[in-house]
Amino acid sequence: MSVAGPFPGYAGRSPGPVMDRDEADRALARLGAEHEAIETSLLALQDHAGRRLLEGADLTGVTKERWATTEHSIALLWGYFDAYAGALAEARAIRARRRHPNRDDLVALTELLRGQGVIVAHAAGRPGPSVTGPAKLSERFTLEELVARMNDLYARSLDMVVASDSVWSALPARIDLLAAELHRTRSLAHSVGVRPGEHPAGDDLEAITHELATLRVQVISDPLAFWLSGPGSSAPGGGRPDTTRYDRAARALDDVRREIEAVLAVRQDAEQRLVQLRDVLSRADRTLTEARSARGEVLAKIAASEVPAVSGPATALQERLAAASEYRRHAQWHRLSPLLETLEREAEEELLRARESLTAVTAPLAVRAELRGRLDAYKAKVARHGLAEDPLLIERYDAARRMLWSAPCDLRVAAQAVLRYQETAAELLSQSRAPGPEDRR
Repeated sequence: MSVAGPFPGYAGRSPGPVMDRDEADRALARLGAEHEAIETSLLALQDHAGRRLLEGADLTGVTKERWATTEHSIALLWGYFDAYAGALAEARAIRARRRHPNRDDLVALTELLRGQGVIVAHAAGRPGPSVTGPAKLSERFTLEELVARMNDLYARSLDMVVASDSVWSALPARIDLLAAELHRTRSLAHSVGVRPGEHPAGDDLEAITHELATLRVQVISDPLAFWLSGPGSSAPGGGRPDTTRYDRAARALDDVRREIEAVLAVRQDAEQRLVQLRDVLSRADRTLTEARSARGEVLAKIAASEVPAVSGPATALQERLAAASEYRRHAQWHRLSPLLETLEREAEEELLRARESLTAVTAPLAVRAELRGRLDAYKAKVARHGLAEDPLLIERYDAARRMLWSAPCDLRVAAQAVLRYQETAAELLSQSRAPGPEDRR
């Protein structure tokens, strides 16, 4: 509910010469308008929803302390207002005595309107030292001083009421909405087996539930503990609710919701992912089988070569894959979700390792094939240049070919034989290109 702003300040002059009739009439008219503004502001404060909530709430902490002071301030405000209204009524009565006031009337009006003619009597112990200084039985004010005192008390009271009402308007409703979302998330989590003590997300849901319940109780009983005053703002209610704990709980719930969505996704495509996993592991096993067969061939055909050993099939992965199938069969999606992610990563690593093992085992055969290709390529080259019948080339070609096509093949010796054939062929090719005597002439 909107509340009128601070009371208008008193615009009268300091006590001085006696006012004439026109000055007194203008001052009374101004005071009448000021009286209405003050009354409107006080009634608005009295009817403010935040004030009514504060009166009926079971407060704690800083809010309880400040509300006790604010209640005292509001009581003082009404006492000051009554004194102000009384002074105005007395001044109006003096002015109403005669149409043309005499000097005694004008002196009395001047004292009431400009001097310290307003006396406010207090009950014992009021106003308290924390509100207006040391306790006094009565105080004297000018109307200007009285309005300034009311302005100060009103601003502080309104600030406390507006701040409390702002927190109550913002946080409890948002907490309730988040709690409703939390309830839906917990129901969904239970449907996929995410429960406290069985899955980390279940434990997180329990922690968020406790935090929201605690936060709501604290916000209701001590709203000012969740109020951040605006820097440099002197207006009543300048600031904003502190939503740090609420925001943290909302982020935690979002994380849990994403985790549960991942579990739901597992439930939808678990069978397809399990089939893909079996296929990857099968390819890895076939590759390892091929590597073991190739290793036997290399050991039989290649001499003086170190051939790495080939590991056996990934039985541990097969066992865990069987466990994953059991989880799917019994709808234990919260257990299947992390296991599938791990198995998919490790299965790809196993296939890569099998391929690397096959490559390492067959490397000597690849070297032999490369030497055979090089030898035949040079033979074709010398044939194009008409040197195929050269005895030295034939001798060295036959020597290299026997080494490369015999078993076991010594790759180092064969490589040297191929190199000798290459060098001989290169030398003969260079001689065949050299110009004769007639060419030189």
